[in-house]
Order: sequence, then C-alpha cells, then structure tokens
Amino acid sequence: MFSLSDYDYNLPPERIAQMPATRRDSSRLLILDRSSGAVTHRIFNDLTAYLERPDVLVVNNTEVIPGRLMGRKTTGGKVEVLILDYAGGRTEGGRFVCRCLVKAAKPPRPGGELFFDGGLQASVIEGGAGVFTLAFDCNGSFEDHLYRIGQVPLPPYIRRDDGYPLPDDRCHYQTVYAEQKGAVAAPTAGLHFSRGLLAGIHARGIDIVTITLHVGYGTFMPVRVDDIRQHRMHAERFQVSAEAADRINRAREGGGRVLAVGTTCVRTLEFSADDRGRMAACSGTCDLFIYPGYRFKAIDGLVTNFHLPKSTLLMLVAAFAGRDKVLKAYGEAIKEKYRFFSYGDAMLIT
Repeated sequence: MFSLSDYDYNLPPERIAQMPATRRDSSRLLILDRSSGAVTHRIFNDLTAYLERPDVLVVNNTEVIPGRLMGRKTTGGKVEVLILDYAGGRTEGGRFVCRCLVKAAKPPRPGGELFFDGGLQASVIEGGAGVFTLAFDCNGSFEDHLYRIGQVPLPPYIRRDDGYPLPDDRCHYQTVYAEQKGAVAAPTAGLHFSRGLLAGIHARGIDIVTITLHVGYGTFMPVRVDDIRQHRMHAERFQVSAEAADRINRAREGGGRVLAVGTTCVRTLEFSADDRGRMAACSGTCDLFIYPGYRFKAIDGLVTNFHLPKSTLLMLVAAFAGRDKVLKAYGEAIKEKYRFFSYGDAMLIT
C-alpha cells in the first residue's frame, strides 16, 4: 500500500488525450461506487442525475496564467522561464518579484539579466537548482505584458508539433469559472463543466461553492521515493472564504453531501476542516499529502480525471475509493477506450 510500485499501471500512449472534447460536457464519465466497486459508463452532462438537494458541489476557481516566457540571457543564450508563485509575487519599486523555474543551457547567476519580447526584462536576485527569484521590469503593467507574450504552460504529456501551445489552448486549458489568477496548471476536473451544465445544476437546486487553490508546479513533479510516505508535497496557496465555509457547513448540517471537483478541492477542504469536517474561513499554503490510510472528514464524493501512474493524484483517489477498486476501474476505462489525463475523460466517485 505504501510502495510506489503499488500505484503503477500500463497505459497505452494513444489513450493520452492531446486535445479536449469537442464540447466540454460531452466527455465521458465513469461512475465508480466506492462501496461496491461497481462501474457505470455515462456522459459528463449526465452528472446532474447524480446530484440532489441539499448537496453542495465545490469547485476551484483558480485561473491558469500564461506563465511560460521564452527569452534570452545577456550572452544571447536561450532561456525559458515558468512563473511558479504569481499569487505570492510582490511589487517592489515598480518591479514584480516572484519565484520562477528557469531553464537554460547554463543557469543564470545572481545579478544577471534576462530579456523577453515587448521590452520585458528580469533581473536574477537569487536562487539555484533551477528555481530563482526574478524581478521583472517593464514599462506599464507586468500582468499586461504577461498576458500579451506569455504562453499557457501545458503539461509535458500534451504534445504540440513546435513545442508551443495552440491559440485555443489558452481557452481550453481553463475552467469556465476561473477568476483568481495564479495557477501554473489547470484544476482539470473542472474543464468538463460548461456554462450550460452549471446552469442546469443550479436549476436543480444544487449549491455550487467556489474555493481557491493555485495549482503549482509540484503537480508535475514525480514521486522519487520508493516508500510514498517519505514524499513531501510542494506547498500551494489557497483560500476558503467565510461565505464558502458557511455554505458547505449548512449543506452538511442539512444532510447533503459535499462533492469536490478535483483533487485540488479535496486537499484544500481536508486541510481546512476540523476533525468533525466543519469548515472555517482560512487561507495560507497547503502541503497536505493524501494517500491510502488517510481518514477523510470533509468530502463525500469526488469528480476527478484519470491520473498518471505513480502520481500523488492517483494516490489521493486510491485513498478515497480504495486502491484495488480504482485500479480495476482504470483498467475498465482503458478497455473502453476512455481518454486520460488533463484533456481526457472524467470519473465520479460516490
């Protein structure tokens, strides 16, 4: 249960979705009953049939920033920058300062300068091992520059012929309810929701509550230890408002279920709840690692995508529904030609 190899499975490469579904809510939906292990095959738009008052659906409203920047060093050498902590950045003397992942043939040195399109440049303040603090200097708003020249940082398993995202990726790799800028990866379970589906859920009297967790680069980082209990999660910024906490608590007190959309919501809710599962307004950084043996206290159901082998996301899902049941369901999904990972199909676990 605690061995990394326990979370491995064989996925044919053709099952990795390279493009999103034609319509967000037309992706497939595998229903997994975590008590019996029974599997049902539906379409994501059928999700409303599995919700009833006074259930509450909790979504993550983080917005993926176009935080990948291609530039050059003073020497002319190419450099690639990925902004890691946009939400935690600060403005000092007209410069925007934040932590970034920097890739170059030779790492930059403190005091070095990096240059990008549109007159944007950055000074290297400190850092090492690929992660540096940069101070961006530009004429005008840094955010304006970023959204003009930055690229969406697609996961490495989504291939593009020239290595650059397609114009539509900026829209597709974003939930329709994104509004808090700061993520470097999308909370992908939310990509399946269309505005029409959300309206239909509202019409059934189901409350939809938004919380925020800015998905960080750690979501792409592999587990490098054989005993998963030794793995340490990267901390990510989160916020649960007083209104969100109150609405979740009222739903539970009224006999409703709390259904989390995505593993990011699960970790935020479980991190924020007390031992009885009661929520309170809070914010900060979350580094909760959920794996089998964890006792859930805040959620009753989960909408999630199909995750990479040996990933912390798969471990979380296995903790909620049982490793054997989840891997059996994954095997069924592969057999039925479901599409996997960020642009792929979804599961509902109840």
